[in-house]
Amino acid sequence: MSEIRNKTIQGLQVGDTFTISRQFSQTDMQNFADITRDYNAVHFESRFANAKNFHDRICHGLLVGSLLTEIGGQIGWLASVMNFRFKQPVYFNETITCKFTITHIDERRRARATAVYFNTDGDLVLEAELEGILPDETERQILNAMVREGDPTNKLR
Repeated sequence: MSEIRNKTIQGLQVGDTFTISRQFSQTDMQNFADITRDYNAVHFESRFANAKNFHDRICHGLLVGSLLTEIGGQIGWLASVMNFRFKQPVYFNETITCKFTITHIDERRRARATAVYFNTDGDLVLEAELEGILPDETERQILNAMVREGDPTNKLR
C-alpha cells in the first residue's frame, strides 16, 4: 500500500511531509494539452519558446503543479484552495520533486499545506499553498477497509 495512504489511515498531523518525484515527457504534455485544450505554442514550438527567452519548449505549469494531486489523492484530501507561484520553467524529462507539508489542521479537519517543487539542479521551480479537508475517522476506516481489500482502484498501492 502507499506510504501516504497508510499514514492517512493512522492519522495525519501537522508537520507530516510527503515527497514524490517524476519526469514529464512530451507525451504527458500532449495528453495534458488535449485534456485542457491548452495549445500554447510555448509547449509545442521551440522558436516560440526561444522568443519567450526559454532555451526549449516548456511543460504546462499546471501539469507540473498536478504532482501534489498524487499526494492529495492518496490522502483523500478534498481540495478547496490551490495557489501556485511559478518560479522557473520546467523542461521535458527533468526530474521534478514535490515536497508537500501539512501546516495546519483544525478541529473540523480543515487543513492547510505547502508544496515546494525543485528541479534536478535543486532550483525552486514552483511553490503552492493549499487548503482542504482531511478524512475524518469514518473515512479513514473506509480507506483502511479498501486497503485490506487490496485497494483495487489505487494504482499506487
